[in-house]
Amino acid sequence: MALKPTIYKFRIALSDTNRDYYDSLSCTIALHPSETVTRMMARVMAFCLNASPELVFTKGLSTIEEPDLWHKNLDDTIEEWIEVGEPAVDRVKKATRLAKKVQIYAFNSKSDVWWNQSKSKLASLSATIHQFDANSIETLAQTVQRGMDLSVMITGNSLFVDSSEGSHEVTWETLQRHD
Repeated sequence: MALKPTIYKFRIALSDTNRDYYDSLSCTIALHPSETVTRMMARVMAFCLNASPELVFTKGLSTIEEPDLWHKNLDDTIEEWIEVGEPAVDRVKKATRLAKKVQIYAFNSKSDVWWNQSKSKLASLSATIHQFDANSIETLAQTVQRGMDLSVMITGNSLFVDSSEGSHEVTWETLQRHD
């Protein structure tokens, strides 16, 4: 019998001062049995950084042909493809062929190794690559409840996340920019 995903519900009050974007978001997220809570929270933070009415979570790990998040147009073309993790160069290349805009959010302690091994091949691809601070994502993940109210303020290269479980700062850096 296959394991079923665990469902998490987040109500997010988002203030993105970088983009002057403010919204109240309700997210129901399925944590795939092979996914960690840390990875799920990296997906949530990537969602907050790129929030728009058209951006949606995909089936993710259960459907390898899809990214973690995307924005599709009415004609089913992919406007934006967002991956969380350290994808293979071939996957990034495929994404750049399918979508107008590609963003990668590396998040774990091994992402430095992935970046150093892949950056020369990724440099020629039209993808923007970010790296979350692994320790701050891990610390945030340790506070996650199945249903949470979050207040997320984005300013500079920091996400300030407040909940009943405490306050956390998640930082990121942009390793490669393609606009």
